[in-house]
Amino acid sequence: MLNRRKDEFPRIMGVVNVTPDSFHLDSRSTSTNQAIANATRMAAEGAEWIDVGGESTRPGAKPVSVEDELSRVVTAIEGIRKELPNVCISIDTRRAEVASHALESGADMVNDVSSLSDPRMLDVIVEHGCPICLMHMQGLPENMQNDPQYGDVVDEVRGYLAVATRKLVEEGVSPSLIVADPGIGFGKKLEHNLALLSSGRKIVPDNRMGLMWGVSRKSMFRDLLGREGSGERLAGSLGVAAMSVQKEVDIVRVHDVAEHSDTFAAMKAVKYYDVR
Repeated sequence: MLNRRKDEFPRIMGVVNVTPDSFHLDSRSTSTNQAIANATRMAAEGAEWIDVGGESTRPGAKPVSVEDELSRVVTAIEGIRKELPNVCISIDTRRAEVASHALESGADMVNDVSSLSDPRMLDVIVEHGCPICLMHMQGLPENMQNDPQYGDVVDEVRGYLAVATRKLVEEGVSPSLIVADPGIGFGKKLEHNLALLSSGRKIVPDNRMGLMWGVSRKSMFRDLLGREGSGERLAGSLGVAAMSVQKEVDIVRVHDVAEHSDTFAAMKAVKYYDVR
């Protein structure tokens, strides 16, 4: 479930934020029941992955306590797993303690936006033998957009991800269980985001690894298209998702599952239509 489909189109991961402050208002679930309902709707719309998060990592966000994060995600994951036994669930967290509880509650993968910044995360991944997504972030959410600078952003992001990948592989984790994420909007200016998207799989340290893009409704569309609010950025998000096919992306992490499913379905129809 980490690799692309045989038809070469990415798998869709729907975002379920059990938070009061995630940047896109419509992605917030304020209760366990709402999180389960949102996940169920996304699965029906075509999501094969559900990404559950209990801490906003938008630019300027402040960290929450481990206790608050656990109280938000564990019951949500338990409920989603009970309701959707066949869907894949990832836990979006930087903390090993949260990751461990989430995996025990039914999650399948850890989506670590800090790429093993918690030294105990490595042990959790090895113990559970589960997949992990490693994302690049320059700085921390509270300061990452304060004038980020790079020499060669593609080379630096690849090097950063290679270091974290090496730690996992040295502990016996197969590269096939590791997904790389360039971290669009996490300590990047518009030109950095565009360079990383254009580079596609060049940021992946090992060809056996997967590639995930999380671009949905992000502020790069404010800078690129002048769309100030996240509610105005769907068209730009779908445009980048369409490019993900060409760039050999394995998973796209999105807020709008139905619209992305429709985009891929239309592209498939044209690509595979037999004109004979």
